[in-house]
Amino acid sequence: MRINDLSPIKGSVKKRKRVGRGVGSGHGKTSCRGHKGQKSRSGGGIPVWFEGGQMPIQRRLPKRGFNNIFKKEYSVINVSDLNGFEANATLDVAALIEAGLVKSVKDEVKLLGNGEISQPLTIKVHKASKTAKEKIEALGGKIEMI
Repeated sequence: MRINDLSPIKGSVKKRKRVGRGVGSGHGKTSCRGHKGQKSRSGGGIPVWFEGGQMPIQRRLPKRGFNNIFKKEYSVINVSDLNGFEANATLDVAALIEAGLVKSVKDEVKLLGNGEISQPLTIKVHKASKTAKEKIEALGGKIEMI
């Protein structure tokens, strides 16, 4: 078997309609396009989204949603992320950025209680969750709010 011997299964390929090939074909003269008009012309036709000149739907529908300009975005760190620091270390925002735990301070830094911690630390952040406070204070550490 060679590549030039390959052919599709019989009946799987349908011949395309050849229009404009004489009167006897049934598709001659206007080639199934009708007489005159935009759709009969070569390259003619209207885009799918065109609505005949009426106001388009994307302009008729109202905009939705609301952007709160006073919303605070928190840079979040978890308690489990603090395991790399030595015991009784004092961590502030600058130390967290230097360690790579916080890429950039958006508005504020918040400490969440996800995971476990093994040594006491003093942490200075803007906010902390209730579980994060409990876990750090249970080991003898402190959380100071900035």
